[in-house]
Amino acid sequence: MLRVRRRLRLETERLTLRPPQHADFTPWTSLRRESAAFLKPWEPAWADDHLSRKAFTNRVYWAQRAIANGTEIPLFLIRREDQRLVGAITLSNIRRGPAQSATTGYWVGQPHARQGYMREALIAVVHHAFHTLDLSRIEAGCLPENTPSRRLLESCGYKYEGVAQSYLQIAGRWRNHVLYANLRPDRRGRTDTG
Repeated sequence: MLRVRRRLRLETERLTLRPPQHADFTPWTSLRRESAAFLKPWEPAWADDHLSRKAFTNRVYWAQRAIANGTEIPLFLIRREDQRLVGAITLSNIRRGPAQSATTGYWVGQPHARQGYMREALIAVVHHAFHTLDLSRIEAGCLPENTPSRRLLESCGYKYEGVAQSYLQIAGRWRNHVLYANLRPDRRGRTDTG
């Protein structure tokens, strides 16, 4: 199983997407700390030990288990030109059987926002999900007022599906989310009745 984890790498024009490693602790902590005010309004409340080495070590081990079990694929976005961490994306809640679906979640550090990195990563993860994992549906949700995230999803082929009431606790409050889905083109239902 270790070999599978080491081989899990997606490449985009500017990025390498790979699972978190223990050596990522300092870059991850620094980026999360310097981007805290930028990230916290859109994320579940951070635990008191969110930026601790122990919490990060647990995160790395969780990622290894999740990948090995086929339930989640957490990936860090590493900019190839300087090996700098710019954010992360996760394909989570991977469901097999008749559903063949999963959910995407992501964040990007404030210094790297609005530079197209997450669009590259999201396109690569969706392609991997459809063509390597053989999934049929990728879902995502965000706060209604998160216009950049909504534009990102729409630019990557996600379609608006509706609103989920009190979907997640964000910044300590239950918040509605707008829901999107990206459907594998060759498995979409027919739109005509003829």
